[in-house]
Amino acid sequence: MPTLKIFVGTVYGGALDVAEQVKPLFEDAGYSVTVLEQPTLEDLVEPLPDLALFCVSTTGSGDLPGNLTPFARALQERHPALTELRYGLIALGDSSYGDTYCGGGRRLDALLEEHGARRLGERLEVDAMETFMADDEALPWAERWIDEQGLRQA
Repeated sequence: MPTLKIFVGTVYGGALDVAEQVKPLFEDAGYSVTVLEQPTLEDLVEPLPDLALFCVSTTGSGDLPGNLTPFARALQERHPALTELRYGLIALGDSSYGDTYCGGGRRLDALLEEHGARRLGERLEVDAMETFMADDEALPWAERWIDEQGLRQA
């Protein structure tokens, strides 16, 4: 059975809620799913999952949440080759913060791309100013993502 690891970067639990809500969609699509609340670089590379999903909120001035900072720092310092990694990204933010809107997710996306990872499809950006419950946008996006990227297992 193919593996999916969901990497969570959260401050108040919104991104974790999104991860837990989309998990059954991927299980129904044929994946063995692990949700990682305190992810490390080793969680990503040993072994590399068949698919990764990052659910990331933004804190401060467009920064990654504290629980994901060690992961990002290790990625920057150790420079692993991620050319075999296929991933999706759900970024949570608040557009009232202007230029730093979804900054945590955008920064992580750029960092993964720098290391050769390949994002499948478009990044979902959920605006707290427009959507009270992030999973209201994340669930339909995940369903479309699974279908549009041909991720459903036979």
